[in-house]
Amino acid sequence: MVLPALQTALTALLVLFAAAAISAVLCVLLRPLLVRYALARPNARSSHRVPTPQGGGIAVLAGAFVALCLLAPLASTAAEGLVFVMVAAVALAIVGAWDDIRPLPAGLRLGLQALCVAVVIVYAAPEVRLFPELPLGVERCLALLAGVWFVNLTNFMDGIDWITLAGFVPLAGALMLAGSIGLIDPATGLLAAALCGGLIGFAPFNRPTARLFLGDVGSLPIGLVTAYLLYRLAGTGALTAALILPLYHVADASITLLRRLARREKVWEAHRSHFYQQATANGWSVMAVVTQVALLNVVLAGLAAVSILVPATGAQIGCLVVAVLLTSLLLRRFSRPAMTS
Repeated sequence: MVLPALQTALTALLVLFAAAAISAVLCVLLRPLLVRYALARPNARSSHRVPTPQGGGIAVLAGAFVALCLLAPLASTAAEGLVFVMVAAVALAIVGAWDDIRPLPAGLRLGLQALCVAVVIVYAAPEVRLFPELPLGVERCLALLAGVWFVNLTNFMDGIDWITLAGFVPLAGALMLAGSIGLIDPATGLLAAALCGGLIGFAPFNRPTARLFLGDVGSLPIGLVTAYLLYRLAGTGALTAALILPLYHVADASITLLRRLARREKVWEAHRSHFYQQATANGWSVMAVVTQVALLNVVLAGLAAVSILVPATGAQIGCLVVAVLLTSLLLRRFSRPAMTS
């Protein structure tokens, strides 16, 4: 029993390091091309002040998937579902790349996103049932709505340097560890390791002040892959953990969306009203913002682990309450001037 677990852990580490190396090399190779064809120029809603190439998500995705295919066994039933995840993610990356170069109509973009999420739900995780008391069709419609929202909120939240890494590296690292010790299936753990490695390889290029952005080509498929990882985790019975892990990103994006809806704004248009964006306007440096988000996410990963290891209802509620409280405190902190926080 110990030997297979050790082998899984070593494979996960190998996948992580390989994905990081491939991603970093591709960032170096692709950057001159992206400077020429995919330059993001600053505007009134931008957080950057100089033209910066976007499209680093190509390197993240390629690094993750190449490492996974070369080093991880894809023969098991669970692992076969990863093929559908990778195909859907690549399709969504193409949608994102197109949108980076020539913005798509909001309706068409949303429809294509929904199609990719549906493929993942139906073909990559057909056995997952979170609420068996609900009809299958109803549950899948709810999962579709949640998946599309998560894909979009990942895109919405990718507004300053390192913010996506601060949110998803701790999350993916936690799921990699969960797969290594058998809390989730090994295939899901290896996918988490690949995503974590791809993001780490991209990190030096996105470090404030960034020389390369993810772009929609990266944020959309990263959102899809992460949503799948959380869906798999929830399918093991660890629904509380799946809610806790992405809580900062979900809370910031969801509260901001509701506020904009209340103000009757066009929610599909770019803006600068997220809490992390308010923080930079309130005097926080980008590095201070992402450091606090990363530290919160490490704590959330710990709370998620406790909720898995202690399945009692009281422990589940306690972990969720603490996670919500800590997230709320950080959102409040970001909404106030830095000198008075």
